[in-house]
Amino acid sequence: MQAHSDEMRCLGKKIVFVPTMGFLHEGHLSLMREGLRHGDYLVVSIFVNPTQFAQGEDLDSYPRSLERDLELVEKEGAGAAFTPRENELYPEDFQTYVSLESLPRHLCGISRPTFFRGVTTVVSKLFNIVKPHIAVFGEKDYQQLIIIRRMVRDMNFDIGIVGAPTIREPDGLAMSSRNAYLTKAQRPAALSLYKSLLKAKTIVQSRIIKAARVIDEAKIIITAHAETDIDYINVCDPRTLDDMPIIDRPALMALAVRVGKTRLIDNVLLVP
Repeated sequence: MQAHSDEMRCLGKKIVFVPTMGFLHEGHLSLMREGLRHGDYLVVSIFVNPTQFAQGEDLDSYPRSLERDLELVEKEGAGAAFTPRENELYPEDFQTYVSLESLPRHLCGISRPTFFRGVTTVVSKLFNIVKPHIAVFGEKDYQQLIIIRRMVRDMNFDIGIVGAPTIREPDGLAMSSRNAYLTKAQRPAALSLYKSLLKAKTIVQSRIIKAARVIDEAKIIITAHAETDIDYINVCDPRTLDDMPIIDRPALMALAVRVGKTRLIDNVLLVP
């Protein structure tokens, strides 16, 4: 992969990179299309990264469909797919990790304390292997996006990071590979996340700017459904992820909720 990227760079190609864990859906495909707006040679990685899963999480059951994924990647016009084996990225004596001090101590990082160390480690390795000029990440995983941006800035990676909008299913549910876990009966509960975010936008636009009020309304909508277990609902600064008690400027509302055994996340920007 490194040799191939060197060859593409020598040919004057501008490499754009979309890292994924596979089981691709329209959200992933939209990242690829966005990437091709910024460069002319698309590389997509498919790798279920073990270091971002804690003990007891769904590493073994995470949905996989490599053959189908490769067909989709080719159809979207990618020049290469990178599908490393686990022992290639993490050999037996592996001992080097990349971690940030502050940003991971918010939102998903509280209940998943090892998650972002795994993300930043694998992404930095993939950057060094694929050697892209541009990399594209989805805004649905907002905390991940700003953590990657901060890592790139702090570590002087010569890579532009592009954020792409959240892609939703026709009923509004944010697209995720983990949506495959949901049963038909759980679908209304899953949709309560998006409904609570829409309600929050309405509240803030009506000049109610206390974050506690917005969060309480979201809790009412979500807990009205069986099988929901709220991990967090936060209103925070989009840059630092620090809590914002008063929404006196654009604020990120982010939430994570378990519906049955499926952990879902979503977010929206609230503009007073």
